[in-house]
Amino acid sequence: MSEIDRAFAEIAQIIGQARENAYRKVNEELILMYQRVGRFLSEKSREASYGDGYVDALAAYIQRQFSGIKGFNRRGLYRMKQFYETYAGNEKVSALLTQLSWTNHLLILSGSKSDEEREFYMRLAVDERYSSRQLERQMDSGYYERYMLSQRKLLPELLRSRENPFLDSYVVEFLDLPDAFHETDFRRALVRGMRDFILELGRDFTFVGEEYPIQVSGEDFHIDLLFFHRSLRCLVAMELKVGRFKPEYVSKLDFYLEGLDRQVKKPDENPSVGLLLCASKNDEVVEYAMSRTLSPMLVAQYQLQLPDKDVLRRKLQELASLPAIEEAPDPE
Repeated sequence: MSEIDRAFAEIAQIIGQARENAYRKVNEELILMYQRVGRFLSEKSREASYGDGYVDALAAYIQRQFSGIKGFNRRGLYRMKQFYETYAGNEKVSALLTQLSWTNHLLILSGSKSDEEREFYMRLAVDERYSSRQLERQMDSGYYERYMLSQRKLLPELLRSRENPFLDSYVVEFLDLPDAFHETDFRRALVRGMRDFILELGRDFTFVGEEYPIQVSGEDFHIDLLFFHRSLRCLVAMELKVGRFKPEYVSKLDFYLEGLDRQVKKPDENPSVGLLLCASKNDEVVEYAMSRTLSPMLVAQYQLQLPDKDVLRRKLQELASLPAIEEAPDPE
């Protein structure tokens, strides 16, 4: 890149940042407007004259005053009322409200069953900068339920004092795999669909490579997929298995983690983490297999179709009645 190109690139960055700031400001004003209209309707709903006729009359009045304005029909006005009433007085999410698009707000309002689930998706959408399509996919995949179920699992020491970014199950419905496939097919399909896979894993996962080589005493070994997690500041070795989890998989992944820590890990990085992704697993077998390993390692299963959210919710309700798993206290 020439010197003049570098100068012009700086101008392009200034313009791009200004446009992004302008969009954020417009979106902020839009959300605040919907919130104020919702508050007006909520307060008027206490009066005897309020009803469908009142809302229809208001919608007609707005159309006369602002010809062609969209979203202010009866359905849209009721949504604004619901939006205001859902979050009125909720200080935990007040700062998040204007950071989301109206479309994302509507997805969360219609698809969440509790205040906790709504807050979860709001924070997730803001942190991960989800488009409406991406947010809808995560909600359809039962991401909230899968995340909450994953937090009940015993975690490696590296993850106990911080937010766990790993799930107990991953949904990879975007893969175009035949009915019968091998681990090589699975790995290549994940690489082809890496953009969607990163959406499922989280933006903090950075893809390093496939069939990543480790050489020990002149002998070559290959890790199926290697990532780097920016928040945890560690390498993540992922091994793929198209069948059920077997105890012998642990020792192989343990070997790969040792190789990464000796040969690849930088001095300022944390010990490498291993993730075994299997078609299915028995939690008791997993616990026995990993009880004596000192390596930070997790076992998860993958699903090729979107899960039944009602089943996930029932599992979450069942676990909610169990005592919480004791975690190590945060370091001083």
